[in-house]
Amino acid sequence: MAFPKQVRLVEMSPRDGLQNEPGPVIATAIKTGLIDRLADSGLSHIEAASFVSPKWVPQMGDAAEVMASINRKAGVRYSALTPNLKGFEGALAAKADEVAVFGAASESFTKKNINCTIAESLERFAPVVEEARKHGIPVRGYVSTVMGCPYEGDIAPEQVATVAKALYDMGCHEISLGDTIGVGTPLKAKRMLEAVAAHVPMEKLAAHFHDTYGQALANLYAVLEEGVSVIDASVAGLGGCPYAKGASGNVATEDVLYLLNGLGIETGVDLEKLVATGDWICNQLNRHNGSKVGQTTDCQAGS
Repeated sequence: MAFPKQVRLVEMSPRDGLQNEPGPVIATAIKTGLIDRLADSGLSHIEAASFVSPKWVPQMGDAAEVMASINRKAGVRYSALTPNLKGFEGALAAKADEVAVFGAASESFTKKNINCTIAESLERFAPVVEEARKHGIPVRGYVSTVMGCPYEGDIAPEQVATVAKALYDMGCHEISLGDTIGVGTPLKAKRMLEAVAAHVPMEKLAAHFHDTYGQALANLYAVLEEGVSVIDASVAGLGGCPYAKGASGNVATEDVLYLLNGLGIETGVDLEKLVATGDWICNQLNRHNGSKVGQTTDCQAGS
């Protein structure tokens, strides 16, 4: 199948990238500075915050302040993760353009992560989706552990499809398929996607691949061939799964953009500005830049 002509990049760094950052709580001004720079680079969809209990995720404790302080740019969707109704109410008050709920394809992961079964987790999301519908706010659904679980190993594609279909049928406008611990390979990615696409339209699916084993770009290439046109990524490769030993975290947005530019796929994102943003946030956090492109001096994608 031909590659899509255009891909929407969903930038995860302000939320998925920073939520597990060790050390002191990152200043609100740094978070808003990151979000504003990302928007200025041409990104049109940014997950800006997470309305969860600061007791469990201290780095996201200033979600309301972050949403209130960003310089909202026309045409940019600023979304927030909302695991329950209380979280949704916070996001609604903060004028989030979109909210997201976060499920998993692994029973073991779900039980250890949020202490319930997959079916029970879906029941918790239903009121959030219903309330969002009343306010005209779109809901994005995440399915984690789509190609492997740290507790039970391989996950059957049919199990991923079941959870994805449940979220889609519930009213989620888009389903993001997450290789949480980065164990996927291209063939596994294709088979998983084939199973899900039998129940959810391809244009409603997004790929969210971590790079633990260095396979994320190869896996993205594989699903691009099948028609996926939405990709989640994190500038400078910020983030990581606390359940995956040695996990290098999210695939770097700069590296994904370099690949897409080389394939002639439109994104509307400026690579040089994105690289500068990755450098800036790494300097602020005093951490290594996880982007291969960000570590080079020549950032021009070839044909």
